[in-house]
Amino acid sequence: MKYLVVVDVQKDFVDGALGTKEAQEMYPRLLEKVKKFEGEVMFTKDTHPKNYLDTQEGHFLPVEHCIKETEGWNFPKELQQLSEERNAVIYEKPTFGSVHMAEDFRQLNMKNQVESVELVGLCTDICVVSNALMLKANMPEVPIYVDASCCAGVTSEKHNAALAVMESCQVIVKR
Repeated sequence: MKYLVVVDVQKDFVDGALGTKEAQEMYPRLLEKVKKFEGEVMFTKDTHPKNYLDTQEGHFLPVEHCIKETEGWNFPKELQQLSEERNAVIYEKPTFGSVHMAEDFRQLNMKNQVESVELVGLCTDICVVSNALMLKANMPEVPIYVDASCCAGVTSEKHNAALAVMESCQVIVKR
């Protein structure tokens, strides 16, 4: 089975507290990819508690975002609709990489049920790279792809740097 993982495309990262022009520009391309993808689509959701600013991440990034059950934590309307139409699995994660998702993929791979995994989403240089490398570490022989046109980083420089790191680790970057 081919899988598409949509990483953290939530309102706070598109046009909310940590939104960027690049995220808003790539969003329509990402929607098209999700609509047309032939395989299973999964989502990750950055999920923080109300005391986020008291966490280690909150000390390094002191901007409240993706607080569970807030508007910014939700997917944009069109993406929410697609996740429901596809009956997609959604992994809530308290940090950059989803340990639970990586373990689920490892189990699927042990049953020879993973042909490939493609990642898209936000932010290339934080959560996309973290999840891509976790998946590659758990499934070294499975092709792991990242579609650069459906990702955006904190800055374009960091986006490109993360793509280079992933390529160095044998993640296949589609440009």
